[in-house]
Amino acid sequence: MAKIAVPSKGRLREPTLSLLSRAGIDPIYGDTGDRSLIVPTLMDDVRLAFLRPEDIPSLVYLGASDLGITGLDYVAESGVDVDVCLRLGYGNASIVLAAPEESGIERAEDLGEGARIATKYVNIARRFFESRGVSPLIFRVNGSAEVLPKLGAADAIVDTVSTGVTLRMHGLRPVEGILKTEAVLIARNCTGNREVEAIVETLRGVVNARSIKMVMMNVPGEKLVDVLRILPSMGGPAVTKLESREPMWEVITAVPVAELHRVVYEAKRRGARDIVVLGAERVVP
Repeated sequence: MAKIAVPSKGRLREPTLSLLSRAGIDPIYGDTGDRSLIVPTLMDDVRLAFLRPEDIPSLVYLGASDLGITGLDYVAESGVDVDVCLRLGYGNASIVLAAPEESGIERAEDLGEGARIATKYVNIARRFFESRGVSPLIFRVNGSAEVLPKLGAADAIVDTVSTGVTLRMHGLRPVEGILKTEAVLIARNCTGNREVEAIVETLRGVVNARSIKMVMMNVPGEKLVDVLRILPSMGGPAVTKLESREPMWEVITAVPVAELHRVVYEAKRRGARDIVVLGAERVVP
């Protein structure tokens, strides 16, 4: 029975459950509803453990869970030795050093001994400032750090930024970027355990499928070569002769989303008909 630790709260919870659902790993809640901390799933040999996202790296390292989904920022902050098996492509943000607009602070070196830095990322902040050769006072806050400079309790903060709106609301501006973060799948070892490897590959297939569409089209025989010339594919498009009054071929191919508009336009222009675009559930190269 494999166990996956997932966020019990915060911005990563819902997209994580959505990802797992697309992989067939839906939680089955009992009488207590979604308040249960460990629940079975539709995948018989997998259970989910709902934990605080900041605790997941340490609990995976200690073997309490085979895999975990959390933010890369929490992995870096924990300092534990776990493998990042897969970047999941959501929960994107940046950890930045931010200071009041009017402070005149332009770089980390402007915050020397005696400067006060508020953050929930004490270890990340300490390593960052050590790399710059300065030693400000770094103190932990578990709530909103953005308000502390206005209260006179901090000279700067180290915090996550997605859009920057919250910083601007509190009269702060980014000074330097420290770390880019996103949701990641972690394990003590991503290889060497078949259950772990199977789950990693299942989720990899779901992540890959986000950027791929399946395109189906009918192509008259005299147009086939011209249409095939512009089609991308993994190993080659599937081409099947149709039973029709005129020579006609069905063509199925995988197309990256970034190229979809061009491929559909060019295929149509070159004579393809009845073009259908479908989503892919999983893509396993």
